[in-house]
Amino acid sequence: MEEKHLASGSDATEKLYYHDSHGREFTATVLSCEEKVTAKGKKEGYRVVLDRTLFFPEGGGQFGDQGWIDGIKVTDTHEKNGVIYHETEAPVAVGTEVKGELDYKERFSRMQQHTGEHMLSGIIHRLYGYDNVGFHLGADETTMDFNGELTSEQVREVETLANQAVWDNIPVEILYPTKEELASMDYRSKIEIEGQVRIVRIGDVDMCACCAPHVSRTGEVGMIKVISCDRHRGGCRMTIQCGDRALEDYRKKQEGVTAVSVALSAPPERVGDAVLHMKEQMDQIRMKLNQMQASYLAGKLEEIKADDKFVCLFEEELDNIAVRNFVNDACERCQGICAAFVGTDETGYRYIIGSSSTDVREFAKKLNEAFSGKGGGKPEMVQGSLKGSRSEIEKMVLGF
Repeated sequence: MEEKHLASGSDATEKLYYHDSHGREFTATVLSCEEKVTAKGKKEGYRVVLDRTLFFPEGGGQFGDQGWIDGIKVTDTHEKNGVIYHETEAPVAVGTEVKGELDYKERFSRMQQHTGEHMLSGIIHRLYGYDNVGFHLGADETTMDFNGELTSEQVREVETLANQAVWDNIPVEILYPTKEELASMDYRSKIEIEGQVRIVRIGDVDMCACCAPHVSRTGEVGMIKVISCDRHRGGCRMTIQCGDRALEDYRKKQEGVTAVSVALSAPPERVGDAVLHMKEQMDQIRMKLNQMQASYLAGKLEEIKADDKFVCLFEEELDNIAVRNFVNDACERCQGICAAFVGTDETGYRYIIGSSSTDVREFAKKLNEAFSGKGGGKPEMVQGSLKGSRSEIEKMVLGF
């Protein structure tokens, strides 16, 4: 199989990243530099074309490379008809020789994520026959969509096998097979490809058509960590972190675990148990609080008389269900309007208003208009929120 770069036509940009995915700097000649102007006349930098480049353009679920051309920031990179366009913040002179420099830290991180994705996809395809039907290498995380679901045990197995392949430091080979050779190869591909097909082969782990740069050996991936795997459109969506991102993810989570460990006076390996124990205690406290609220509101109900025109309750803190139950019970004890307001003059009030004999929607509408409130409901009960002083709200309620 002949080693070559993929170019289409004499005007195509020479893609140096196909010769050396680890290249950091290069020299090139500026073929064109045009100012970018939107349809509304807004200027958005410049589009620079070089005769050759190390910058990989956006494609295949991966963002375009960033970096510098003669010290001028390259914010993005795109390809059209084989020509690579570098989006820059300032112009460069046409015809001059320039020095290009990649943001290599980000490029290498993306190669770690992309090669890790290939490894996981290949293993999942081999073990379970699922296809990778969606891939996105974002600024913070990498996601893969598969046309089948995976159990937590299967995810753990796949993750272990992928990391074993990292430790085995398998060569990552780039192949350019002929049509005849391609026909006999069992490789993964999401789309039909015209022209020369570029194959990325990782030992027996994976073989896939791909146009992006990759690491040279699997050991460079560092570590592969599955963050989550959830049901998605009849299959599953897997979120992963590899290499430097996996390390940073671990550090952040370790900081969080350490903070919880200190706060709960529990060793890091037991914080899960400590949190569950605290949750149980909080549930018990909440249950007791609800019982106390119910007892308190039962006492308030006993104060209601059948001929009361209005029942008006103000409290700083009450559970919403307890408030609704109070209003329901109060409506059965009197023929007037029953209103409960929870909050303070400073923070505002949430309210529930009900009646067994009156359509309370009109009353709530006037209340909302007077106190910048919002809410609604049915003729027999409405709920919402408003801002105002207790004395002014009570004055309006009792004067309705």
